[in-house]
Amino acid sequence: MNTQKYCLALDLKDDAQLMAQYKAYHQEVWPEIIASIKESGITVLDIYNVGNRMFMIIEANEDFSFDKKSAADASNPKVQEWEDLMWKFQQALPWAKPGEKWMLMEKIFEL
Repeated sequence: MNTQKYCLALDLKDDAQLMAQYKAYHQEVWPEIIASIKESGITVLDIYNVGNRMFMIIEANEDFSFDKKSAADASNPKVQEWEDLMWKFQQALPWAKPGEKWMLMEKIFEL
């Protein structure tokens, strides 16, 4: 089975207390959120942080698509509750379109 890899970026609000709370939530992610991630075909999802910038690495099976994940998330009240809660801590990148959160990054080098 082929694996797809995606890297995304998003900022946190530049507030030490909010960033600490965000990290704490990610030490105990709700089980419904973990289930929705796995059900979408994502096999690895890592989030890294420096300052207020976050970087997400996703590895997914060949059936995964962002469109399917978005549709499933939109119809899942628990995912919507999580996303609304996380938006308290997150802020869009300066070049994001209105409502756009995690932005797909372009791979520019590979060794």
